[in-house]
Amino acid sequence: MSWRKSTYSNNDGGECIEVNDAHPGQVRDSKDPEGPVLSFPPASWNAFIREFARH
Repeated sequence: MSWRKSTYSNNDGGECIEVNDAHPGQVRDSKDPEGPVLSFPPASWNAFIREFARH
């Protein structure tokens, strides 16, 4: 899988997630890559991205 996190993310802590480029809508905690993955239906994920892009 191809996971990607924000370029603003660093090793100083903080709350960062990674998104799965191969499966849009899948996210995980960047500090726990072996941990659980959240999966959102495509319509929900797309609505989130559209709303996020507005702000």
